Amino acid sequence: MIRTALLASAAVLAASPVLAQELAVVGSWSGLPLHKQYEAPYWTDTLPAAADGVSVALTTHDQMGMSVGDVFRNLSDGVYDVAMTVGDYAVADAPELEGLDVPLVATDAGDARAMVDAARPMVDDIFAERFNSKVLAIAPYPPQVVFCNAEISSLADLAGKKIRGSGRMTTKFLEALGAEGLNVSFSEVPGALQRGVVDCAVTGAGSGYNAGWWEVSTHLLPIPLGGWDPVVTAMNMDRWNDLDDATKATIEESIKAEFEDPAWSTAQDALVNDIACLTGNGDCPYGDARGMTLVEATDADIASAREILEAEVLPDWASRTSDEYVARWNDTVGKVVGVTVTQ
Repeated sequence: MIRTALLASAAVLAASPVLAQELAVVGSWSGLPLHKQYEAPYWTDTLPAAADGVSVALTTHDQMGMSVGDVFRNLSDGVYDVAMTVGDYAVADAPELEGLDVPLVATDAGDARAMVDAARPMVDDIFAERFNSKVLAIAPYPPQVVFCNAEISSLADLAGKKIRGSGRMTTKFLEALGAEGLNVSFSEVPGALQRGVVDCAVTGAGSGYNAGWWEVSTHLLPIPLGGWDPVVTAMNMDRWNDLDDATKATIEESIKAEFEDPAWSTAQDALVNDIACLTGNGDCPYGDARGMTLVEATDADIASAREILEAEVLPDWASRTSDEYVARWNDTVGKVVGVTVTQ
């Protein structure tokens, strides 16, 4: 029904020259800081003010009840003009896209952005080929860390536990570590932790704080086990090509300056603040600090994780994508992070 309604709306817009510059935009999770602080202000205020004749109708995939796996599929079909969601949600359709967000290779926001910038030409091609779309921006969620409703003291303690991963590479890593990787939707995780369906779950520290995971978790391991979960913003290529050159330039310049750059610039401080809010170790600027036990990753944990990543996780990805994209990854992202994927 949602799809039919959106298609009907798109048909009306296409038939009306007065509204030809109205953009139907589907944002990421409505309750999380990336949408509230950056996405929504950019699309509803900044862009309409910067681009003459452009207006925006904004909603989010969760407000529409849409499966995250359908976000870019529908964009490809022109159901709406612009969409944004986590790149990992689209890997069923584009396995090469997993190379955008490799676990454990970027431990701070600067390294994460360098990795994303290196991957950007590859991501541009993936979206053009797989989703008939033009990539406009790639912005981070906080690093994907581990929430456990069980006592842990190191990375090794995850072995034998049932854990919700945040993407295919993360799930593969968990399985290589000796855990059982489970696919549980973000909204269902608190209940799953409470009932013991999972022992631990991976998500961004800030996402877990905002979604109340601290109510059903006791221990926090802030190792970037699920990478940085980059959110890709893309426009349907046919719609992009219909825009005049001035509007295209305005969108490209403004979305970088007013959305992408600010989201990256606050990512590292956000992680520090999120950990403080979840554990009470430091000041929480967002509200009440919680009392989760902070489990610091050791150098041995990082070394062990890196070994598993290079020996098992990345070769598994290489077996599911093309030689071309493996070679491109090695020449770009791999050089930035000091890793070479072998097949």
